[in-house]
Amino acid sequence: MSSSPPDPPGPVTPDPSGIRADALLRESSARIGREDAEPLLIHALGVDRAWLFAHATDPVAAAAAARVRALVERRAAGEPVAYLTGRRGFWTLDLEVTPDTLIPRPETELLVELALACIGRDAPARIADLGTGSGAIALALASERPASVVVATDVSEDTLAVAVRNAQAHALDNVWFRRGDWCQALGHDRFDLIASNPPYIADGDPHLARGDLRHEPGRALASGSDGLDAIRAIVQAAPGHLVPGGWLLLEHGLEQGAAIRALMQQAGMVEVATERDLEQRDRVTLGRMPP
Repeated sequence: MSSSPPDPPGPVTPDPSGIRADALLRESSARIGREDAEPLLIHALGVDRAWLFAHATDPVAAAAAARVRALVERRAAGEPVAYLTGRRGFWTLDLEVTPDTLIPRPETELLVELALACIGRDAPARIADLGTGSGAIALALASERPASVVVATDVSEDTLAVAVRNAQAHALDNVWFRRGDWCQALGHDRFDLIASNPPYIADGDPHLARGDLRHEPGRALASGSDGLDAIRAIVQAAPGHLVPGGWLLLEHGLEQGAAIRALMQQAGMVEVATERDLEQRDRVTLGRMPP
């Protein structure tokens, strides 16, 4: 069973005896930094960012201040802000996240941008997102390509449940969900584009014991001695699930581009290339089935 943060209360009611909102923010920022403190205050107080600034001098009730401080201590102990608030923004979407899902990250938006460039705006394309997690990639593509049908898969029932709730929250009815491991979940169907942000960290990599990664699901992070086990499985099976001219796009680590290009070329793909993120690191490799 997954754990989730408690629902935030309604907007705070000023308490003349309480600490001021701006002082509480300064106190919290001194402990964990403002970048983390601000979203935790907003969540715990049940307000938005505009309220936090417009009411900076308002006293905060003792119970509300206690909620903030409890969250700050949990963040100081290492829990990710996204899990503490239960939310994370991705693309144009505000998404529910839980410890059953990988936390969506800005660098994955490059995968969305490249996928959108492969699919015409009004094309009735069939798209698959393998290992959907919170649904971030699938829902971003579905929102931008409403004429397309997106199939989102994940091996975890609990994870799929989060993605389903996110699709419902954004009224995206062109997304379908299937449980299964990578391409096995696709059955005999073929697609115009398959996208995935699979696990690509090597088992035992020391980064897995640091920062937010300590709290994220290991199955969504690590895959084999070189981090490429899941990617190999996807590349090997993808040609059987792509139409002629169909695209495969994979997010990966900064030193894996050459290996993945070789895998795609061995699988018979053409127009194979690796694209870099804003920090000029190899981030996404794509290839196409011959027309």
